[in-house]
Amino acid sequence: MTLRLAPLAALSLLAFTPACAQQDDAAPQSRDEIEEIVRDYILEHPEVIEQALIKLQQRASEQEAQSARDAIASNKEAIYESDADYSIGPDDAPVTLVEFFDYRCGFCKRSMEWTMELPDAYDGQVRVVFKEFPILSPESEKAALAALAAGEQGRYSEMHRELMELDNSSGFTPDEIDAAAERAGVDVDRMRADMGSVRLQKVVADNKTLARQIGINGTPAFLVGDEMVSGANQPGVIKMLDEAVEQAG
Repeated sequence: MTLRLAPLAALSLLAFTPACAQQDDAAPQSRDEIEEIVRDYILEHPEVIEQALIKLQQRASEQEAQSARDAIASNKEAIYESDADYSIGPDDAPVTLVEFFDYRCGFCKRSMEWTMELPDAYDGQVRVVFKEFPILSPESEKAALAALAAGEQGRYSEMHRELMELDNSSGFTPDEIDAAAERAGVDVDRMRADMGSVRLQKVVADNKTLARQIGINGTPAFLVGDEMVSGANQPGVIKMLDEAVEQAG
């Protein structure tokens, strides 16, 4: 407890000392005397601690947000312009939304339909880019590779939807992934062969590295420009998109 309050006491001291000096400029005080004055002040005004904590939390949040913006700006090409990614919406849309997701993420599943409808909802002004970020289980990675392999056959969106609609409780067995591929119109044998390719496995590995570099450690995460919204925060994503579309127009 003492260690936690020490920096707060120091902050209070900085705010309080000038007032003491104004009261008696001719009488310098010792460190012990100043610390006693600060201690007494905090005991009489405990709300100072809460105010200092709020200020510190705000400052930490602002610094974290700025660090994330800087990291996104430094990795813009990999985020928004990778040839390995699949997308929906016009290629020349003025605004691009990128989603990092895991096929076994419940929040990603609940956001799927809404995310897929965004290009139409914004009258073609928004393109949505999908980045597989399988972090929840080994089965997540198999599903990600299956989606990328389906993309080799021009069936990424169909496979994406089918995998998102799979029941997590079943464990995403190979048979279930194959059945999802059949429903999506995918050649299963070809998909299985492509899933083992080094190239597609590198896409998944690169996405994981990129996510770490820009501070993403959970799914879903949505990015537009230099901004990011973590979690299935649809109002936050809509606000981010609305602002970007307005600026682009």
